[in-house]
Amino acid sequence: MTLISALWPLIRPAVHLLDAERAHEKTLSVLARLPFRAPPAFDPRLRVRAFGLDFPNPIGLAAGFDKDAVAPDAMLGFGFGFVEIGSVTPRRQSGNPKPRLFRLAADRAVVNRLGFNNEGAAAALERLKTRRGRRGLVGVNVGANKDSADRAADYVTGVKTFAQDAAFFTVNVSSPNTPGLRDLQARAALDDLVARVIAARDETAARGPRRPILLKIAPDLDLAGIEDVVSVARARGLDGLVVSNTTLARPASLRAPQATETGGLSGAPLLRRANWALAEAYLRMEGAMPLVGVGGVGSGADALSKIRAGATLIELYTALVYEGPGLAARIARELTAALDREGAKSLEDFVGRDAAAVAAAGPEV
Repeated sequence: MTLISALWPLIRPAVHLLDAERAHEKTLSVLARLPFRAPPAFDPRLRVRAFGLDFPNPIGLAAGFDKDAVAPDAMLGFGFGFVEIGSVTPRRQSGNPKPRLFRLAADRAVVNRLGFNNEGAAAALERLKTRRGRRGLVGVNVGANKDSADRAADYVTGVKTFAQDAAFFTVNVSSPNTPGLRDLQARAALDDLVARVIAARDETAARGPRRPILLKIAPDLDLAGIEDVVSVARARGLDGLVVSNTTLARPASLRAPQATETGGLSGAPLLRRANWALAEAYLRMEGAMPLVGVGGVGSGADALSKIRAGATLIELYTALVYEGPGLAARIARELTAALDREGAKSLEDFVGRDAAAVAAAGPEV
């Protein structure tokens, strides 16, 4: 356990006195200055092979935490098996007006309407270049500029820009905070987008490594929408799906007054809806490609619920606001304990075991 992780219960009250976005900026500033430390070793049973990549454990840092590739190595050093930076757009953009990030402490959740605020692809690329040759998988989540006349072209630009330095790409068409972006999940628009992105990847692969392409979808899709996404993904040969992004829904159980803020909800209240979407996608995918489960993970039990619903890998972000930087290592220990209890040789033994039951239970409590 690192010193920061050990001191988190004492640090957190002071951090939470700050505005949520300001606290996040200060956190990244501290992380960027930490000395490099190699990722820790994990129980070999936690290793995962997916998309042609070898992950030391299945616990990833979701996009949104480190939009500009400021501190991926620091987070790998805290025990994440992989890190996804972004969303990165071709050109720098400021995002939506502030305030735009809100803690729902009573619900262990967050609402954001950030709007793809980032420094742009060139700045992130320069930072990623400095870690060439280092261990650790860092993927790039690519997005489109709000004012782009051809949003599909922005995703193509992202793939071409980071082709040498991204371990994988996630095509983000599911943020609720860029007007019209989720329309790209409709079948015809999605088919055109995916075809163009894969063509760009294949073009760059002729001169260098072939990078996996994943697609990140919303938890608010209905069954027809999930079926369309899976159909396009399989037909076009995507490498995987990331299920899911934040939700526009507001469960009746929410207690914090900030729940009325406009934006995407993430954190503990999202777990059931995200797991439902994950299970439905898994059942329709029929093993054609691995899935990454995101939404509501705050413990080893939550992570295992995603794996049992159909995830090969999982990602988290919001829970760090409440649990601190030691969370990934703790979840790794809890997953190892689950393997011991079940006498399992690897996490693969659990993948999809509960998918039918989770799907049947529905997205709402």
